[in-house]
Amino acid sequence: MTIATNIGGEEAAQLEKSWAAWAKDNNITIKLNTDKGFEQRIQSQVQANKTPDLAIFSQPGLLADLAKKKALQPANDEVQAALKKNYPADWQRYGTVDGTVYGVPILATVKGFIWYSPSLFAERGWNVPDTWQGLLDLTAKIRADTSAPPWCAGFSAGAASGWPGTDWIEDVVLRQSGPEVYDDWVENKIPFSDPRIQSAFEETGKILLNPDYVNAGFGSPTSINATGYGDEIAAAFKSGKCVLTHQASFFDTFAQSAGLSVGPDADLWAFPTPGFGTDGGKNNAVTGAGDTVAAFNTKAASAKVLAYLASPEWANSRVKLGGVISPNTGLDPDAASSPILKESISVLQNPDITFRFDASDLMPAAVGTTSFLTGITDWIDGGSLPDITRKIDASWPVK
Repeated sequence: MTIATNIGGEEAAQLEKSWAAWAKDNNITIKLNTDKGFEQRIQSQVQANKTPDLAIFSQPGLLADLAKKKALQPANDEVQAALKKNYPADWQRYGTVDGTVYGVPILATVKGFIWYSPSLFAERGWNVPDTWQGLLDLTAKIRADTSAPPWCAGFSAGAASGWPGTDWIEDVVLRQSGPEVYDDWVENKIPFSDPRIQSAFEETGKILLNPDYVNAGFGSPTSINATGYGDEIAAAFKSGKCVLTHQASFFDTFAQSAGLSVGPDADLWAFPTPGFGTDGGKNNAVTGAGDTVAAFNTKAASAKVLAYLASPEWANSRVKLGGVISPNTGLDPDAASSPILKESISVLQNPDITFRFDASDLMPAAVGTTSFLTGITDWIDGGSLPDITRKIDASWPVK
């Protein structure tokens, strides 16, 4: 079986380890083909009718596009049964297109964490906020206490530059306006120019566009676009210049690479971006992302691999190897390799917390990985928000 993916390096090696014993026992050879240009290559392969057996998609929007082109095969009854048994309803949706199940979500990331130093907070008497206004008040207090910008942010990520900024907007849309508005926004029933989406930009801008609040250790707000989202931010924490940053659960990898420990009583820890509600802003909604696997053919072995990847056995096998989590409800949180990943699993498995997939990954590529990215970087550079959101709205593909 060949599986195409954009996952490479150590993470690809861990994937291969995770299914090696099962594949041997079932007399199946699985070859993982990593391609950093996966998103473009897989579409070319579909056009040429030379597809792999399966593929791992990080963008449900791309999976949906290929399903609508009849390039992907619907999951069989066994795979669908495993999906219903082992995954929350929210996650079952991301491999389903027009009511037909095609894919199985295998890996996950919880986004919207705000990273900080527990010891510094204790020393200064700063408290973790439970409302968005409380976060703004904390930011103002840190600025007053230190006479320096509290926040560091970096949106530079090569061809994908800007995605950390889209994460900010998505978090605020979900927490300020709720999941229904979020879903309608993803489907273009609510445009970017809608006052509720504009408000999310404006609230985010209270931090990211304020030169008193960003960009700690790097310069003015416009330096955000030139600053890398990972190693550079971790180094800023290491040097003590950065007090707060907004990043996903995988930031612990960058922190550890910088020699920082991660945990409630360690060098760095994180709390979810707080909400806007009158109930104290309880953190009952989070955004995140993940990878979904689907098949291009109806081979028995393809279906067998899909069913295994939908199982708790595979989820625990992979998570025990470190660095990732899974949305599989049969996953043991103790299998996680770090405290923040264990915390992320508890978030995903909490029925009282609403999960929504990264909006830009759900939107068509012309928007989610193109105009939204350029729009967010233009906004950081001082562009007009009404003009930027009108341009994004105009980029939606015509149905």
